[in-house]
Parts: sequence; structure tokens; C-alpha cells
Amino acid sequence: MYCINEQQIDYILNDISARGVEMESLQLNLLDHICCIIEQELEENGDFERFYRTIIPRFYKDKLSEIEEETHLLLTNKNYYVMKKVMISSGTFSAAALTIGIILKYMHAPGASIMIVLGIGIASLVFLPLLVTLKVKEKQKSKDKLLIVLGSISAIMMSLAILFKIQHWPGANVMGVLSPAILALVFLPIYFFGGIRNPETKVNTIVSSVLIIMGCGLFFSLTMTPAGMKIEGIRVTSSYLRNEDILKNEERQVAKLAKTDSINAVAVTASKNVLKTCEDLKAELLEYATGVKALSSDFESRNEIIGTANVQDFLSIRESGPGKLKAVNEAVFYFNSLHNIKPIPVTWTILDQSNNQYNNKVYMALNDVIQIQMLALQNQRALYESGGQKELVMQ
Repeated sequence: MYCINEQQIDYILNDISARGVEMESLQLNLLDHICCIIEQELEENGDFERFYRTIIPRFYKDKLSEIEEETHLLLTNKNYYVMKKVMISSGTFSAAALTIGIILKYMHAPGASIMIVLGIGIASLVFLPLLVTLKVKEKQKSKDKLLIVLGSISAIMMSLAILFKIQHWPGANVMGVLSPAILALVFLPIYFFGGIRNPETKVNTIVSSVLIIMGCGLFFSLTMTPAGMKIEGIRVTSSYLRNEDILKNEERQVAKLAKTDSINAVAVTASKNVLKTCEDLKAELLEYATGVKALSSDFESRNEIIGTANVQDFLSIRESGPGKLKAVNEAVFYFNSLHNIKPIPVTWTILDQSNNQYNNKVYMALNDVIQIQMLALQNQRALYESGGQKELVMQ
């Protein structure tokens, strides 16, 4: 058994202090542990300094001052390890949920949306905030803390933007633009000019900066520009007006046939009710998307463009929206209950609630409504031409 003298104790204390440990209580605790190891493991006539250099690395991974940093964390944040466990658990769960959700989505199996929402939501609202909190507490320099906060904010906003985009919630485009903008215009300059000055981190800084620029560029390449959105809006508005012209032409053709009352007045009345309720719903949708209830050929100069407005937003913001949609639904349901008409299909239209069609865009809903009107008019035409005598084939 080796016996340590006072000179060797001073040597150990000085070395512990030189390695960055400044807390006196921690120095004494380390000294006690090291002395116990030396006395138990070193031979009586062994080389003290050589043996000391072999055992001191047992207390750290990179440097001895890590112990003091860890001690400060434990003293200033008593819930450090609890937060760390919650962070790891939430990260593992979110990754598993997202993976399962994507697999279910590709298989078109039920539960995909729930798992994807849970995965992205927990990662954005639990895992990443806890990660940034713990990392900020571990860093000493203000610049390092700022970089962690900026990077985490960008990551949280980007993941939430993807979630909002998938769920067709408002605000997805705003967050989708802000997150890479913060990363490229704020985080990147601070990170690049701070890291390139240090020869040890210069190469890693350049490589990471290039990857960040490429990632932001790829992300922005998938984002529709304001000019592109305007062009798309003009295209869908022009398409809507063409469909309206076709609808009006059909109405004129049917009006020519309606010179006398139809024998089947019930079916004709039901068809007219479908047309009227559809017109009311179209006016509401157009006013929400463009500000006017009817469009003219000079819509572009008036800036009355349908754009990418969402039906879900329309139904939640416009108080009269759900009522107008319900009226169309009831009119079509009654029309389809008659026995001498061709039913109007509602599958995969704005009326089909089972397929979550409320998430569609307004221009898609307008197209659905016009198609419903066209089918109602075709039924009217058939009734007038047959004089109500011929029994129509059911679909």
C-alpha cells in the first residue's frame, strides 16, 4: 500500500487547479478520491507522478473542468437530470411517432395524421425547447448561447411550418419563409464569422455554412414566390370564369326548353333549389377570396384574384359560410332522394365530409359547386326534353 506525503498532496491540488477546477470544495473532493485510488492501487515503491498521470483521465472525457461545469449546472438547475430524461423520452417518442405516421401515410392506413401531428408537435413544443434550454445552460459564452437560441427557433418554426402545411392550417407560409430566413440571414453570419477566425474550427465552419446555405436554398426552391402565387391566382380565376361561361350557356339552353311547365314539377323545383343555394355559396366564397360576390373579365386590373384562400378558413371566419354550405348539402340530398333523376355525385367534393374536403382551396370548392350546378341543369334538360314521361336511368 502506497502512502502519500504532504508534497504529493500539494502537487495534486496544484494540478487540479491548473486544469480549470476553481471550486475549493470540488478540489478537495477530487483530491480525496485521487489519493484513495493512489494509496489502494499504487505499489509501495511505485512511480507516483507516472501513476497519477494515468489515473487522472478517469475523471473526465475531454478536460477536468467538465466536472466543475456539471456541478454548476446541478447547483443552478436542480431539475437538470429530470429535464434531460424528459428531453430524451420526448425525442424518442416524436421520432417513433413520425416514422410510424409516415409509414401509415404511405399505406393509406388510418391513424397516419394523428401520429404525424403528435410526432412533429412533441418534437417542436417539447423536445426542441428542452434541448435549447439545456444547451444554453451548458454554454458559458453569450455568442454560443445566441447561436443555439437562433438555430433552435429556426428549427422549431420550420417543423411547425411543415405541420401547419400538412394540416392546411393558416400561418404555414409565414413560418416557412421566416425560419430559413432567420437561419440564413441572422444565424449564419454570426456562426460563420465567429468560427472562421479559430483555426481549429475553420474547416468545420465553412463546411457547415455551405450545408446551411444549400439547405435554405433547397427549402426556398420549394416555396412559391409572390409572383408565382399571383400567376397561379390569375390562372385559377380565369379557369373559374370559363366554367361560369359554360354554366351560363347551359342555363340559357335549359331556359329555352322550359316553355311550358314540366309534368315533373317536383324534380324541376328541387333542381332550381340546388342552383339557387349553390349561387349563394359561390357568392360567399368569392367575397371571402376576392372581396366581391361576382367577378368580371377585368378581374386582373381590379386585383380581384381568387388566389390560394382555404375553405377551412372561410368556414371558421365567415359566420354565414357553414349555413350556406349546409343549405347546398340539404338541397342536393333532397334532389338525390327523388326517383326520376340522375343523382348528383358528392364524393370527393366540398359536400363530402367523410374525406375531409373542408381542407380544400376556395378555387377547388368553386369548381365543385359549378359541377353540381351543371349536373342539376343536365337533369332539368333531360326532364324538359322527355316531358317528364321518361324514367331516367339511375347512376
